[in-house]
Amino acid sequence: MNLATAFAASVHNQPEKTAVFWGPDEFTYAALWRQANAVAAHLTRRLGVQPGDRVGLWLKNCPEFLDALFGILQAGAVVVPINNFLKPDEVSFILNDAGANVLITDKSMHEAVAKLVAARPSLQVLLVETFPTLPAGTAFPGSTAGESDLAVIIYTSGTTGKPKGAMLSHGNLLHNVESCRQVLRTVNADRFAVLLPMFHSYMLTVGLLLPLSVGGSIVLVRSLHPPRNALLEILQRQATILPAIPQFYRSMVSSPLQPPLPLRACISGAAPLPVQVLKDFETKFGIPLIEGYGLSEASPVVTKNPLDGRRKPGSIGVPIPNVEVSVQDDDGKLLPHHTVGEICVRGGNVMLGYWNQPEATAKTMRGDWLLTGDVGYQDSEGYFYITDRKKDMLLVNGNNVYPREIEEVLYEFGGVKEAAVIGVHDARKGEQPLAYVAAADGTTLDEKQLLTFLKQRLADYKLPRRIIFVEALPRNATGKILKTTLRQMTAEHRPV
Repeated sequence: MNLATAFAASVHNQPEKTAVFWGPDEFTYAALWRQANAVAAHLTRRLGVQPGDRVGLWLKNCPEFLDALFGILQAGAVVVPINNFLKPDEVSFILNDAGANVLITDKSMHEAVAKLVAARPSLQVLLVETFPTLPAGTAFPGSTAGESDLAVIIYTSGTTGKPKGAMLSHGNLLHNVESCRQVLRTVNADRFAVLLPMFHSYMLTVGLLLPLSVGGSIVLVRSLHPPRNALLEILQRQATILPAIPQFYRSMVSSPLQPPLPLRACISGAAPLPVQVLKDFETKFGIPLIEGYGLSEASPVVTKNPLDGRRKPGSIGVPIPNVEVSVQDDDGKLLPHHTVGEICVRGGNVMLGYWNQPEATAKTMRGDWLLTGDVGYQDSEGYFYITDRKKDMLLVNGNNVYPREIEEVLYEFGGVKEAAVIGVHDARKGEQPLAYVAAADGTTLDEKQLLTFLKQRLADYKLPRRIIFVEALPRNATGKILKTTLRQMTAEHRPV
């Protein structure tokens, strides 16, 4: 069993059922499967892709994302989903690190793609606008990958400032899909509203693989802006399950939308769900809003609050089926209830490791346990709570942002002597980066010029909300920048 054969089983069971709703258009299981096989044939026969080769997938949300996803898997290759908000330099790093010589994208990315090809002449580009078709009666043999074989490499930001590729096998993802199916009691009558980016591990598993594995449907929302349009599509297509982020649920509470809604369950992920939003949402709509927790290295879902059982505000819930979660100290000792330690995960959903980074893998794995880097505790009823996040990491609109990555780019600007980035609260986005910069002696820096420099090299959501210039950054006796002092300075002087 692999991800391609799992999808093929759904195609066989109901070929003419609508798999994807896209605005006024509908795509059947059979149509998706034909196109996926055409992509697989082109990859292998024209572009020379072999089993195990990595293929970049750089697309905004669209039905062709699914054609490409299953086409790559059907070819026996490895999918490397790429954040479509990234800039060429960031994408180039991922392609080089993964050793991907083929990239599937679309014409809207032509300027960025030109830069990628210039930097990597061996890169072959397949545009969705020129997707091939498979001649009638032509068969493609399909993937023979096993559950232990690599299926997807998800790049996740690291504390060193460079992304690391979390290696997920077919078995990892199938395991997580089945666990989520049980938790959500997913059936083929369900329609999942997909409005978050499809490249994200959360959407890949819960929004795409889960509904298609049970023969359900995907309501692929064309745009989140304005939110009212997304809500209308959800209503018109009678979506039953909505995976989204806290900001979207906050907008639903404040919208004129009134019950009843076709939704039977809503899932909040990618960022902490404010308790007040949960209470307001369930009071207004009477629909379970289920907060969960996960990370790319775990395929990604780890815990969820129960669909019918008690949902505890502020808690990330209980482990999903066939996944173990524990709280451990630095030596790996299991800690008792209500004792704060590191959240650790074990199960068939845990990644194979980081691509070409054995040292980073060794630091993240302790035996079979995945060390999440998140700090929290378990109560006496088995519910888990996160009390702190990975050191220094920010959550901007549900996206992980590591200050070190921004700092590294700041240091590339001439005249920057010292740089440090912290997070500041933002009512709309959760957090926003704030940069403190000290100029080299005799140098005067301009905030506008520096922000323009950053904008050319970083995704927009990573850009600092503001740059504050100081004579020197506070440091301890060993020379380490004291970010706690910077946070205190920010809180006391409220510079933003």
